[in-house]
This record gives sequence, C-alpha cells and structure tokens, in this order.
Amino acid sequence: MPVNQQNICIIGLGYVGLPLAHAFAAKGYTVHGFDINEGRIEELQNGHDSTNELSDTQLQEVTINFSTDAAVIKECDVVILAIPTPVDDNKKPDLTPVRKASETVGKNMKEGAIIVYESTVYPGTTEEICGPILEEHSGLTCGKDFTLGYSPERINPGDKEHTVTKIMKIVAGQDSKTTDILCALYGDIITAGIHRAANIKTAEMAKAIENAQRDLNIAYVNEVAMLCHKVGINSSDVLEAAGTKWNFLHFQPGLVGGHCIGVDPYYLVEIAEQLGMDTHVISAGRKVNDGMAKLVVDEVLDAIGGKGKILVMGLTFKEDVPDTRNSQSYTVIKALQNAGCDVYAHDPKAPNGDVPRATLEDGPYDAVLLLVQHKEYREMDTQHIIDAVKDGGVIYDIKGMLDAEKITASGRKFLAL
Repeated sequence: MPVNQQNICIIGLGYVGLPLAHAFAAKGYTVHGFDINEGRIEELQNGHDSTNELSDTQLQEVTINFSTDAAVIKECDVVILAIPTPVDDNKKPDLTPVRKASETVGKNMKEGAIIVYESTVYPGTTEEICGPILEEHSGLTCGKDFTLGYSPERINPGDKEHTVTKIMKIVAGQDSKTTDILCALYGDIITAGIHRAANIKTAEMAKAIENAQRDLNIAYVNEVAMLCHKVGINSSDVLEAAGTKWNFLHFQPGLVGGHCIGVDPYYLVEIAEQLGMDTHVISAGRKVNDGMAKLVVDEVLDAIGGKGKILVMGLTFKEDVPDTRNSQSYTVIKALQNAGCDVYAHDPKAPNGDVPRATLEDGPYDAVLLLVQHKEYREMDTQHIIDAVKDGGVIYDIKGMLDAEKITASGRKFLAL
C-alpha cells in the first residue's frame, strides 16, 4: 500500500502527538487522533489547542478525527503512540502510561498493523515490554501478524522555529521492511530528513542520551555558578568571557524541570542498574540539577533573614509555554512555604493551581523571585519590580535579566545564579 493511502492513528494528543497528527493530516493522510482525556478531545474538536503548539487557524485548516473511542484504532494501518514517560517520587521510570496505552492498542489493533512508539524510554522497552503487551491483548504474534517501530519525538515545546517537520527524524523498525515503510512515511512529512537507525534499541538509546547530554551541560554551568558565588564574582560575566572562544558551549545556569531533561537521564540510570553498571557522570549531573531549587531557597531565606512575604514569578518549566510538568518553581515554593514564608505566585502562561496568585502591585514583598523568562517578564522594566520590593528586600533574578546595578542602587539586594 502506498504510504499516502495508509490510515494513521496517533495515540496521545499532547505537545508531541497533536503536531504530528497535524503534519500527517496536512499531507492528506486519513488521521485519527485518540486520547483518553475527554476535555482535551472536546477542546480539539472545538478547534482550540490549550498547549499553544498549534494556533486555532492551523488546527482548523486540517481534518483530524478526534476521539476517545479506541475502536478507531481498528481502522488504522499505522498506530503511533506519543505517550508521556515520567518518573515516580523515587526517580524511577514510570512506564504505566505506556503500558496502559499498549494494552488499549493491543485490544483494538488490526492484523498487519505497524505499531510505532515515540516516547522516550530506555533501550529494550519497545521490543521487550511493549511488544509482549501488544501480543497478549491482541492474540497476534509480533514480527508475523504485526511489527514494531520506534521514532523518538524531538519536539521543543514553545519553539515555533524547530517544529516537528523541521527536525531530522530518527526512524527504526524491527525488520528492514518495516523500517523502509516508516522511513517513507515519516519522510513524506519531515523536510529536515530521516536518519535510519541501525535498530530499535539504538534509536531508543540515541533519544535518551540527547536530553541527558543537555542535563549534564546545564549541571556543569550550575556548578560553575555556585563556585563563582563562593569566589565572589558574577557567573554571567564569567560565561560571557568564556563564550568568546569559538568552541565553548553556551549554556546558562538555572532550574531544570519539565518532562524531558529532568526526567530522561533517570531512564539511563535505570537500564544501567538493571545491567549492574553504576552511572557516575549521569547521576552526578542529576544530583547537581536536582539541588538547585534548594540552593535558591537557602540563598533567599538567608538574605531576608528567615520568614517573609514572597512573590514567585514564573510557574512553568520553561519560558513562553503553559506546561508546568515537573517545574522546579513548585519545588522552590513548597520549600519556602515549609520555612514559614507567605508565598504568592504570578504567571501569565500557567493555569491557576494551588498556589495563591498575586501581582507586583500586591506588594510590597520581602522578596520577588523571577524564575522563568516569559516574554512578559523580559519586556518588564526593572523599576517595576524594584517598586514591589521593600527597602532592603531581595530580588532574585535567576537568569540575570534585570539591571543588577539599578537594583543594588535602590537599596534592594540582587541575587542570581
């Protein structure tokens, strides 16, 4: 069957699945979008995407059959699972969402289908965990009645330049024929090109190390920032000077959260532990980055002399997105609350949550913490924040966006990583 005549089902319609469904639909494929979240399906059927990955115009210009009825899977030749892979409270990989989605697909897939996983997992997950689940619930034999594929997502939430079709796609199938079909299928929508991986485990490993590498680089500059503080110099000035060398890698210190960089390294740690190997470097990077929220809290509490009224600006895990998954801003808030502080939050992107909302005008505050570089904050005048802080109070600008000299001249304390 020609690839452009294949029916496609995308399982999971979040930051990854929805743009992928849109890309296939825009090329004329018959696309079914399945999600267990009824609210999500309803908003998509009404032509709106609350993740802001697609505009209302983009969403409404294509035809996608959005549904919570798993029966749509039976109609599809290719089923692509874009399911989150979080970690639990003990930092252990939680494959529950992938397992449950695999059960649903297994109960509804048709013979001859290709089942593709895009989730970040440790090597072996697709073939050794997901494959048997599909077999159990379908009564079909993997490799004979259906085949597996893996093509990891590389979406950068909020990035309107590096969109799904403009990022090179890694593709692997459990056999050459499946790989050929998937390379042609993805190649029809990906303008940046296709990388044919040697096998599924190679593709799984490649994806996991991408985010672990970023985690390690950020951990390095976070540790550099801590050392600069001890020495008594500004880490931003140091990184600016070092960055004049052509091969210096440009990373900024900060809080590391979200559903990728702060999570994926633990999948490598898990498979290493299963194989009896210690991951010294990967684990060290996670330890540093997991400790940055505590560093921020300790510095703020020390600077204000203990308890106080505090405004935290920025709740999402990164700038200009509404996604709060694994955001370290909440770790900071919880620690400040546990220390007895009266904590409020402000975020123009994030949905309302359990933390009381407030604005700069609701001050004065003992401290204002600018933790996320939203566009609205980047365009804000430093004086606006100064006016919201008591004389002698603290302004913690985690990325060093504000005018530090103006803040200190005003009688406020300036802190940054």
